[in-house]
Amino acid sequence: MPTKKNVELPDIGDFDSVDVIEVLVKVGDTVNENDSLITLETDKATMEIPAPFSGKVTSLAVKIGDKIATGELILTLESDSDQAEDTANKTAAPSNSDAIEGSNNKSSAAQKNVELPDIGDFDSVDVIEVLVKVGDTVNENDSLITLETDKATMEIPAPFSGKVTSLAVKIGDKIATGELILTLESDSDQAEDTANKTAAPSNSETIESSNIDIEAPKKEATKKEITLTTDSNSHASPSIRKLARELGVSLSKIKGTGKKGRILEDDLKSFVKQIVIHGDTGNEVEVVPLSKIKKISGKRLLNSWSSIPHVTQFDEVNIEQLEKFRKHQKERNIKLSPLIFIMKAVVQVLKRHPNFNASLDETGENLIIKKYFNLGIAVDTPNGLVVPVVRDVGKKSLVELAEELTDISSRAREGQLQASEMKGAGFTISSLGGIGGTQFTPIINAPEVAILGVSRTQIKPVWNGSSFEPTAIIPLALSYDHRVIDGAEGAKFMAELNQVLSNIMEMLL
Repeated sequence: MPTKKNVELPDIGDFDSVDVIEVLVKVGDTVNENDSLITLETDKATMEIPAPFSGKVTSLAVKIGDKIATGELILTLESDSDQAEDTANKTAAPSNSDAIEGSNNKSSAAQKNVELPDIGDFDSVDVIEVLVKVGDTVNENDSLITLETDKATMEIPAPFSGKVTSLAVKIGDKIATGELILTLESDSDQAEDTANKTAAPSNSETIESSNIDIEAPKKEATKKEITLTTDSNSHASPSIRKLARELGVSLSKIKGTGKKGRILEDDLKSFVKQIVIHGDTGNEVEVVPLSKIKKISGKRLLNSWSSIPHVTQFDEVNIEQLEKFRKHQKERNIKLSPLIFIMKAVVQVLKRHPNFNASLDETGENLIIKKYFNLGIAVDTPNGLVVPVVRDVGKKSLVELAEELTDISSRAREGQLQASEMKGAGFTISSLGGIGGTQFTPIINAPEVAILGVSRTQIKPVWNGSSFEPTAIIPLALSYDHRVIDGAEGAKFMAELNQVLSNIMEMLL
């Protein structure tokens, strides 16, 4: 039957008492074995004290700001008596003979599986990034994979250090709780220690102070140091608190983006960067982390911009005929955006200029020309820019393209696209026509070699030989990889695209 059992502070070294800077649970909470209960802090280190067994918190004996010494009561847990006793026994210190025998055994490398932990009420989730490869050496807490649900993304960290010997997942897979992610080759003792390092010792267990890297507290502290170490209401790990103290930053000024407002390393670094750029003037600022999509796309765009010699060519196209045709179709209750016509026109021109429907291989020495015509269409979403792919554009009617583009754009904004729906493009179109602007320079979506930027249609006076007449004009910007495409090719491509778009009959053939 359930019994109440006290949880006391284990021996943490040569300290009379230490400060309680966080109480991570409250009465009524149910905690699992190894869940953190409180955070302690000295002048040089912080540490979290974990639960030695599972149970329900029935009373708390400490609060933030208290000092606590070895053997003093932290809280009381109501737990199954057998379970609590088993937990106490399994973590008991080894006998002298065990210790001597263990010291004669050298640790050996062992293969250990890393499985997906419980991430909540999901049958399975999508793998959108695999951040390591076979042969990589990872440290504890290094991110291994990125998962995505309809509403969120999350990174899964390594539970211990080791070398990746095999991968069980790839981008586009679905994975469920308990399924294998990868296998790490790690020192067997080290892996076992990592699994058990947060287990609190039983009351009878003694931890040698030489095993804990904590310096004795200073007898005196400056006023500034006291200010920097009293962020007791800030939720952060010991390593983040230590880094904040080293940087001279008060955690109370930082908005955490982790679970339950926990301050992450990126939050701290971003805050410090803002101080460096703008100065600590006391003015109110807000640090907003980038969405996962923007972080991923940002890295790719930076790499594309810095590694590809971009040339951008601008033009303006008379689409008066196209607009009249669209108006006529609208009267028949058929809605066609200018982008649909541009997609059809681009494919016609790509057929005559295959070097634009291509990509460079990994060596950068071979051009892979694609015989199919799949177009990436950049879509603005609440979380950032994504590029779904419309396949076989040349084989579809204007109405079919309009329906598909509406569907794929809607699902992109709702975060419902599959990874496979954003692969396989040969050429990309980025349209800002519905937003505004006169011109912009689109960045090539590597490994593709060209991208077309479309701005808002404008009405301009055009000379017809005898007078100026108002004419619908659409601005275009073609960026291309100068290693693959020279200026003459770029000019010819743009001239032919202009001709097709300005002549509706040529486009509909």
